[in-house]
Amino acid sequence: MKNQSYNYDEQGQNYSGYRRTDPRIEEYVYNALGSAKSVLNVGAGTGSYEPKDRYVVAVEPSSVMRSQRQHAERVPAVIATAESLPFDDDSFDASMAMVTVHHWSDLRKGLQELRRVTKDQVLILTFDPEAIGGYWNTDYFPELIEVERARFPTIDYIRKSLGGKSEVQEIPLPFDCVDGFQEAFYGRPEAFLKKEVRLSQSVWGVLPEGMEEKLIQRLADDLKSGAWDEKHGHYRQKPTFIGSLRLIIARP
Repeated sequence: MKNQSYNYDEQGQNYSGYRRTDPRIEEYVYNALGSAKSVLNVGAGTGSYEPKDRYVVAVEPSSVMRSQRQHAERVPAVIATAESLPFDDDSFDASMAMVTVHHWSDLRKGLQELRRVTKDQVLILTFDPEAIGGYWNTDYFPELIEVERARFPTIDYIRKSLGGKSEVQEIPLPFDCVDGFQEAFYGRPEAFLKKEVRLSQSVWGVLPEGMEEKLIQRLADDLKSGAWDEKHGHYRQKPTFIGSLRLIIARP
């Protein structure tokens, strides 16, 4: 298997085209930020879910991702990593990490750093590995699901690393979700046939050589024959879907 560390500088050039802020998911994030006036976004990428009505400081190590922030009209990002944040203790009212913790080299240290620099709530948007693969993707992408489950830390691990009190919210996904992670296309399987969509989902970049083509051909054949719709077509009628997306809100 390839190194499971996805290289955004090499593979993330078009990331912002398919990974955008979905307003329905955004509402959960904004509500969790509460009255926080200053917000730190770590592993900020192109700036999805950063509040536009607060003082935001972003941290992003990838130059390719930082450059795409300009097109998204986001604030420039500080060049740093989660494991070594260049800020004093309690520098921010709140902090956030949106679908990024599975990329960190030292997760516990990164989470402890978030806690150190944050006065109140730390928000982690992530996927619960115990809930990944609960729909048709297990039939077509079993090898990919196995990799995904291994990449993401458990919800309990994140909560314990942050300490204090925390709550976990299940985030329902709208059918027309514009944040293009895998589960966003639960009712639109044809999207996976587009290379650009897969390039915005990091797991495809860490699969063994030749595996991506094998999995996509399996789906393409069943979509063409009608076999997918015969077995899974009901997903096209679901206005929302509860998958594995979780928002962890941790307070001191």
